[in-house]
Amino acid sequence: MAHLPLNTMTGESPPVPKPLKKAVLPVAGLGTRFLPATKALAKEMLPVVDKPLIQYAVEEARDAGIEQFCFITGRGKTAIVEHFDVAYELERTLKERAKDQILADLRASAVEPGSITTVRQQVPMGLGHAIWCARTFIGDDPFAILLPDDLMQCEVSCTKQLADAYQETGGNVVAIEEVPMERVNKYGVLDVLEDKGRLVSVKGLVEKPKIEDAPSNLTIIGRYVLMPEVVDYLSLMETGAGGEVQLTDAMAKLIGKQPFHGLRYEGRRFDCGDKAGFLEAQIAFALKRPDLAAAVRAFLPQYMS
Repeated sequence: MAHLPLNTMTGESPPVPKPLKKAVLPVAGLGTRFLPATKALAKEMLPVVDKPLIQYAVEEARDAGIEQFCFITGRGKTAIVEHFDVAYELERTLKERAKDQILADLRASAVEPGSITTVRQQVPMGLGHAIWCARTFIGDDPFAILLPDDLMQCEVSCTKQLADAYQETGGNVVAIEEVPMERVNKYGVLDVLEDKGRLVSVKGLVEKPKIEDAPSNLTIIGRYVLMPEVVDYLSLMETGAGGEVQLTDAMAKLIGKQPFHGLRYEGRRFDCGDKAGFLEAQIAFALKRPDLAAAVRAFLPQYMS
């Protein structure tokens, strides 16, 4: 852990940040952009190569030391939880057929019993409302948020990078990336106090601003580490852009009261809520697989003309 500076008034070190052990994953969306595939299948269960998006997110969080997960679900989303349950019949069949490696991979993806909690978001009132639904799970602890639509390809888990930055700064940290100015109106945008390179201290946040009003082109992606006090502001149920309860608006109210930074993460993000981004992720992740890379490189040239 990074050494925090001494308090210049008392000569004492600031309090050591609480361990980051909780993650909230909002998975209540309808997935309308992927209809008809998502008519009966949760969009988070769409596979990239051979793993569903939700599993990538959970594994990323586990790589950061996360031990407890809260899925914010909606109607028809039971398959997400069942995916992380023990499939006794399947495991027995694999064992009988001597599919030892497949069985080992399956068991390696299992989570500890009791580590997954689910909460229903009965009404679609935005990301902020979804996080508020997890208020009992969050309690008084720092927590990560992972949006499974944003699939990350990083040497070091993106959530681990955020967790390390949280330990360093002792406060809220969001993953950020630069986008062309003509696209800033699709994201939460940082108003920068000081750009330190890897870390950016923040003086304000704006959700989906008009292009001419955007304070920068540094935008928040679907990875956050937040302090529990954000729930107090979400509880006010104030609506913002789109008439929804916006997480960005609640986060903005923490600025000045707690440390708040953006982190330029190392890696790549694939927007799997978009069809083109989803297809690109298939190729990118297949090319990282020793068992698939050669075959993919062999057939790709056929589609380049």
